[in-house]
Amino acid sequence: MGSSMCGHLIDAGFSATVYTRSKAKADGVLAKGAQWADSPKAVAEQSDVIFSIVGFPADVREVMLGADGALAGSKAGNILVDMTTSQPSLAIQIAAAATAKGVQSVDAPVSGGDVGAKEARLSIMIGGDRATVESLQPCWEAMGKTIVYQGTAGSGQHTKMVNQTLIATGMIGVCEALLYAHRAGLDLETVMQSVASGAAGSWSLSNLGPRIINNNFDPGFFVEHFIKDMGIALDEGNRMGLSLPGLALAKQLYLALQAQGHGRDGTHALQLALASLSNIDWRAR
Repeated sequence: MGSSMCGHLIDAGFSATVYTRSKAKADGVLAKGAQWADSPKAVAEQSDVIFSIVGFPADVREVMLGADGALAGSKAGNILVDMTTSQPSLAIQIAAAATAKGVQSVDAPVSGGDVGAKEARLSIMIGGDRATVESLQPCWEAMGKTIVYQGTAGSGQHTKMVNQTLIATGMIGVCEALLYAHRAGLDLETVMQSVASGAAGSWSLSNLGPRIINNNFDPGFFVEHFIKDMGIALDEGNRMGLSLPGLALAKQLYLALQAQGHGRDGTHALQLALASLSNIDWRAR
């Protein structure tokens, strides 16, 4: 996702200095004219705005706050933008550390997966200082289509947790419905014609349902990263005194899916774990 997003910024006329842990992943943007740096700190030393999108909160902490992190290389007036789905509390911590150095920090997680990143139509959920966020409007527009300011630091991450909670329980419904249709002997493509455009319709059903039917479980978003997101949402829910039984069930089902060896498949591979509960070999049906 990061490569596509950086590519769109370059196409929009911005210069870029990049760092990735695997340099080969930057080949595409280097070919577009980006310059290479040996660390996040070195990127920040050569940049006004520093974007990051990595895997897990520990990665965010290292990339932003580590000894060779972006904040260490930043000067007053720089803007740090983390687009990873991460902990709201960490976003607040980064913002506080940045402010102490005269740097602005924005949390801007995204939804839309690899396809949304490639097609520059991500949904971007943004937390931070409003004036700083508005100053980056040309950057947001280069990467996304739905760009919404949510509030102060951490608000973007909280909004992404809302998004992930909706997806988690919705995916159970999509998979169980297709299992029902299969066991009832219905033609799955024909069923989709009836249900996908009505009140039962959803993005997951319309976009991932056909992949499930065709046994295409390639990742738009990794199961292991989704488990991380659900854990963050549940931790935040516990902190706020919320009972979220649907989300807790979804996480348990996804943990089972990961244990079956599908951690690097797409989130719609949940179909395989649910099918196994009914002794259905979904791939061989």
